[in-house]
Amino acid sequence: MHIPMETTDNEKYRSFFSLIESSFNEDSRAAICRAFERAHTALEGMTRYDGSPLFDHSVRTAEIVISEIGLGRNSTISTLLHDVARLGLIDEEEIIRDYGTIPVSILEGMNLISKVRTKVSMQQADNFRDLIVSYATDPRIILIKLADRVEVMRSLAMFPKDKQLKKSWESMNLYAQIAHKLGLYAIKSELEDISLSYLEPQDYADISRRLAESASSRDRFIADFTAPIEEKLKAQGIKYHIKGRTKSIYSIWRKMKRTGVSFDEVYDIFAIRIIADCPPENEKQLCWNIYSIVTDFYTPNPERMRDWISIPKSNGYESLHTTVVTKEGRWVEIQIRTERMDEVAERGIAAHWRYKGVHGGASRNEEWLARLRDIIEESTNKTQIANRIDTTASQEEIFVFTPTGDLRKLPKGATVLDFAFDIHSEVGATCTGARIGGRNVPLKEKLRNGDIVTVLTTKTQKPKPDWLGYVATPKARNKIRALLREEEAKAAHLGREELERKLRNWRINIPIDDAVVALLRYYKLHTGTELYAAIAKGEIDISDTKDLITRHLNGELFEPKIRPAAAQSKGSSSKNEDALIIDESIRGIDYKLAKCCNPIFGDDIFAFTTVSSGITIHRSDCPNALRLKEQYPYRVLEARWRDDSRQGSFLASIRIVAEDTTGIVNRITETIAGELKINIRSMSLSPMREGRIGGLINIEVPNTSIIDMVAANLMKIKGVEKAYRITGQG
Repeated sequence: MHIPMETTDNEKYRSFFSLIESSFNEDSRAAICRAFERAHTALEGMTRYDGSPLFDHSVRTAEIVISEIGLGRNSTISTLLHDVARLGLIDEEEIIRDYGTIPVSILEGMNLISKVRTKVSMQQADNFRDLIVSYATDPRIILIKLADRVEVMRSLAMFPKDKQLKKSWESMNLYAQIAHKLGLYAIKSELEDISLSYLEPQDYADISRRLAESASSRDRFIADFTAPIEEKLKAQGIKYHIKGRTKSIYSIWRKMKRTGVSFDEVYDIFAIRIIADCPPENEKQLCWNIYSIVTDFYTPNPERMRDWISIPKSNGYESLHTTVVTKEGRWVEIQIRTERMDEVAERGIAAHWRYKGVHGGASRNEEWLARLRDIIEESTNKTQIANRIDTTASQEEIFVFTPTGDLRKLPKGATVLDFAFDIHSEVGATCTGARIGGRNVPLKEKLRNGDIVTVLTTKTQKPKPDWLGYVATPKARNKIRALLREEEAKAAHLGREELERKLRNWRINIPIDDAVVALLRYYKLHTGTELYAAIAKGEIDISDTKDLITRHLNGELFEPKIRPAAAQSKGSSSKNEDALIIDESIRGIDYKLAKCCNPIFGDDIFAFTTVSSGITIHRSDCPNALRLKEQYPYRVLEARWRDDSRQGSFLASIRIVAEDTTGIVNRITETIAGELKINIRSMSLSPMREGRIGGLINIEVPNTSIIDMVAANLMKIKGVEKAYRITGQG
């Protein structure tokens, strides 16, 4: 291998050259050496805070990338060239010509992260971690960035005080958490410990001193404690070895702060690991056998038992933990595992993690990081990592900054208007556009990752219905709708006042609610609010209503020659124009399902027009049906479910009575939620007489046949005496 540069530098970087000699083939070594020389030349004369060459940072980071993370040729080249590219000392064409296209994409992602200058608070830490992931179109970008941060923290003493504190906070709250999610536990602990030494130097020094003072006594205790256990393990022919594990200084400090205890009260400062060697098929049985041996000599605390062998942690960690007490009253944590489990735990990468095991509730970025950990472990050739993972998951969100550096997370496709409402409802309501990168953009402009957005507002601006088409976030959409309803309500208030005043002036003897219902039916509107707003906006001429109300009192009902604009969009075709066709959304109609009878798709129904709440849908056999039809026949409308509508989700109630036996509630919930996959909204069961329990279970169902099926299945459960649908909430 050709080793570049002068002899003095050869000695200085001897460890790096030895590392690439043992890690790469001849072609890769040649390419890395070219990058080494290119970076050394470009960065010559540039220094760090302590006067050492800036180039040293690149080399030390590359060593971490190779030896501690295990990445390959392209990652090493990208690491060496990072500062060169960040400072604009090399162009894309040269990189492609000399090293290929892959380092270009890696360097682009790393430079994006390096350019982020924002104020970071604990409230924004999660967003910032996701921002880093969103920039990493290639998984290696995150890993190299972690290596870069490790090198910076190892050299932190050279930085000014303010830089030390800022980088320590970021390392503890951002980068260490990413390392944890990737299973890089050694890097995580190192970042946390170094950070703590700068953020809380006194606490760090105290804990470090106490650990050093107690080291010899811990070793003696461990030898005495394990002696009887080892004797029995050997007698049974179990292959094993025992080692102690001391908590990191940060972990001890965090526990002291979280629980309010002193150093002496942290009883799990160290743990004893018993690591057995056996085939995979015998692992679980052997671990429990060792547990039995431990408890032959020491009493376990059942509340401190953790079985991560039967059910491993979400990050793949497997081990059997218990805490036992000695005759002297000292508590000791025991970790029992196999060589394979210990290798996984030490390496921090789950050897048997599978992507399909990621829980659906995890965020997309957490799934992405978990998958990356899986890929790293599975890959024998580390240079192929980028080709084995879909990185689009992290691209479904964008991260946008305010001019003061606040970080906002929005879905991909979000607009200026989404951003404005995310800042504050008042900002959104008065937004007229924004300024991004020195140019003015409209409300509906889609934002890009990393945009710095200045929202433009004016007091005269008011939300408009077409704004609903400009937004992608539920928050903005819901607020716009609320503001539009608020404007509608203001107009409705004025319209009602005007109608009441006219009725008094005309001296027509009719309650206003009855007059409103007649006008609603005439104009084919659905709520009093719509009618009042139409009057206030001039869509309905108030003078026309006098004749209409008079004719209504005379028993006449005329169809309008011209309907107001507000009503023209409400109509829907059906076999019977007087019937409302109801589907799961009843598009364009303001309605509610009556709580007195809880109608479900498939029930016979009718509609009842209320003055303030629009249309209410009732079952034909509703307890209130006869009274409504007799007292207010002019408010009753024919209604039916749409035959071809897709099934929606309706709330239904089941009354249940069962024997009060152990596990009966679990069997009920397992039948509904587990076997039938029906969503339980709420369940209220209470003791009854003669050893029984009873109450209501509210579930979501698409139609009447499903509720009948649920009731039938509940009746099959041993101990269930009654299960039937009820109408209403009682």
